[in-house]
Amino acid sequence: MASSHEVLCINKSDRHNPHERITHIGGMNTDGTRWKVTQTEAIVGIESDKWAFYVNRGGRRVNVVVAVSGSGHKYLKTEADDATSNNLLSLPECQ
Repeated sequence: MASSHEVLCINKSDRHNPHERITHIGGMNTDGTRWKVTQTEAIVGIESDKWAFYVNRGGRRVNVVVAVSGSGHKYLKTEADDATSNNLLSLPECQ
């Protein structure tokens, strides 16, 4: 069973280009320490059922899933919800 982790921040390869891929996601452990993994590590963790990631939007849990672009590249996104903005891309930068 996958361990569940809330994503609180992201890093992108070019913060000024909203279409650039996310390079890292991060959050906070229960002991108060921070965690950060690459997008590739997160994808492998999701696909192997090691990890499950989510974002919290207005008190609602929105799951992070693996998607495949038209050119066949895997990337992270959130499941469809009623928000018009991209839940991951709207997160602050990880430090």
